[in-house]
Amino acid sequence: MRYLYISLLISSTAHCFAQDAATIVHDRDSLKLIYGNATIFSGKIETGGGRYVLRQQTQVIKGCTWQIITIRAEGLKPFEVDGRIAGSGDAIACESDPAEGRLKVVRQVVGRSHSLLNNAVYERRNDWLFSVDNYYSKVRVIPDSGDSDYEIRVTGWEIVVRFRPRYYKEHRGLSCFDPSAYAVWKKPVVGWCSWFAYLDQVNEQEIKETADVISARLKLFGLQYLQIDDGYERQPVGLPDTWLDANKKFPSGLKALAAYIRADGLTPGIWTNVTFGDSGAAVARKELFVRDEGGRPAFGNWIGYVMDGSNPETIQQLITPVYKGLNEDGFGYFKLDALRHLKYEGYNTFATYFKRKGIDRDEAYRNVAAAVREQAGRGKFLLACWGIRPELVGIADGCRIGDDGFSYAGLAQFNSYNNIIWRNDPDHIVLSVSEAYRSCSATSLTGSLFMLTDKVGTYRGSPLIEAARRTIPVLYTQPGQVYDVDPSRSSLIAGADVEMSGSGPRMFDASGSTITGLFQLEINKPFENWVVLGRLDDRDKVLSFGELGLDDRKEYLVFDYWAKKFRGVFKGRFIPGSIDTAFNCQVFCIREKLQHPQLLATNRHISCGGLEISELKWADNTLRGVSELVAKDKYVIYLYEGAGWTFDKVLLSGADLVGVEKKGAVREITLRSNEGGRVEWGVRYF
Repeated sequence: MRYLYISLLISSTAHCFAQDAATIVHDRDSLKLIYGNATIFSGKIETGGGRYVLRQQTQVIKGCTWQIITIRAEGLKPFEVDGRIAGSGDAIACESDPAEGRLKVVRQVVGRSHSLLNNAVYERRNDWLFSVDNYYSKVRVIPDSGDSDYEIRVTGWEIVVRFRPRYYKEHRGLSCFDPSAYAVWKKPVVGWCSWFAYLDQVNEQEIKETADVISARLKLFGLQYLQIDDGYERQPVGLPDTWLDANKKFPSGLKALAAYIRADGLTPGIWTNVTFGDSGAAVARKELFVRDEGGRPAFGNWIGYVMDGSNPETIQQLITPVYKGLNEDGFGYFKLDALRHLKYEGYNTFATYFKRKGIDRDEAYRNVAAAVREQAGRGKFLLACWGIRPELVGIADGCRIGDDGFSYAGLAQFNSYNNIIWRNDPDHIVLSVSEAYRSCSATSLTGSLFMLTDKVGTYRGSPLIEAARRTIPVLYTQPGQVYDVDPSRSSLIAGADVEMSGSGPRMFDASGSTITGLFQLEINKPFENWVVLGRLDDRDKVLSFGELGLDDRKEYLVFDYWAKKFRGVFKGRFIPGSIDTAFNCQVFCIREKLQHPQLLATNRHISCGGLEISELKWADNTLRGVSELVAKDKYVIYLYEGAGWTFDKVLLSGADLVGVEKKGAVREITLRSNEGGRVEWGVRYF
């Protein structure tokens, strides 16, 4: 006879407070979770006839609902739970919590993840997280053949299931997160910004010259935006015409300049900020501004006179005309700066003004950004700048997560936000000898905002342009972890609400250093799954395949992408060795070894074929592929041949064969197409 010991620890009081809780249904050996009138998990408990104890608990802790199901087999004997997690097209397989004693790796994913590290499914559409602890049990989360559901297989003597509704909104403290109200920006965002190149001395001719050169040298590789930064506006900024009618360095005007940029095949972008520096206008129209204790327009460092976002007239007269005009001028990318100063030196410092009016100052703050969003339109990219801005979740498409200057650290400190909350902006990339390959690699592998900022001569003749060409466009990625690998900053996110000065980085802004230099991109295509691992420093001397989410019982091929060297066949782990100072980083393409000649990588993109290859198949002793080539760019295919295969010939349609060369176990095939576009290729063996 079968015995079930079930203890229900859900009280009626807990139900009253946990209105977002799932309904847990346990009947004999079946287990279901029903949330929002949908069955999100259904599974079977398989003990082979043995007895087990199932306990469940729902509790609200600091406003966060936790639901825990613990199943323990009698005698601590292993058993299984097999089931299905039902999500939508927004559901991702992921890791729910950090593991102790393991490599610190920032994981981003293209497609549906197959990583062996996954123990959870996060459903963005309804903001819930379903996970199974993998401390005493082995968990596999497997995408099904569709685009939404996942199989889950768990083995262990104790299995702990966790359900966390409103995960980012409550558990992660992002109270403005409403995923039903907006979608994340999925298209590549790759461009050039004038700021670090020319600062506020930029002029019209420099913008035109840069547009011409990057159009010729980088557009075909994936660069789309050219963003004009600080330096075009008239001073003191404030009234709409100071933004819309450019200064004398831009004699043709913004509309004509935007048209010039578009004629080069690029999308024009523009920088603005939310400061107001015109004292005369502020005094004359003080009803449009926050007022201090004496009734005067409030003034703060870096923000000037504080525009009152709670006043519809302020929005109508000072905000709407600027962005309506810039939109009509043809700009398709908006960088909105000084937002931290509006909040800190403005609304937080003068909080009593809003309190007297009975107005939520965060709502007033969001009104300003929302007005920009409305006039720009959802089809135009809006970047919030600078520092983490949790109040603007759902309004901005991207967020500059740190201070001025590129931040590798932020990519690990806010990795779980990227393309779930917004697109992370690590700041602009300078193609310097020391940093070009490092910053381009990290940005591309994490699917972040990618903005170059060099003087035009760099793109004319510097070999460092290759670092950019081979890392753009940025693929659309989603996080492989819904926690931050370095939580030292995001754990303090609540502090963003209390600051009254934004003059420098704060405890919750991305820092200059972090606990990892490893950035992994998992690529899942219909024809193959593989990983690309970036190593930005030498702190990790041994790289375990198991700690990268791969099967450490299998053999893997490792190809050094920047050095274009085959490192060998490895099982269990490999030692990356010293970092070549020509690149100051390493990028490894890691593929499971097959029993026939196979693709190692291509030179087109850091994804090692993930960008441009749409088809790849081995049949009849021939490896066939379809690639999208850049016109006039040499395209190199690196194939691992191994023993027992004899090369016959290359089959080609749509490109010219430049050369075929064998280097050890690797064959390099070089193609070139004057027109670019779709190329069908094949390599025959006997």
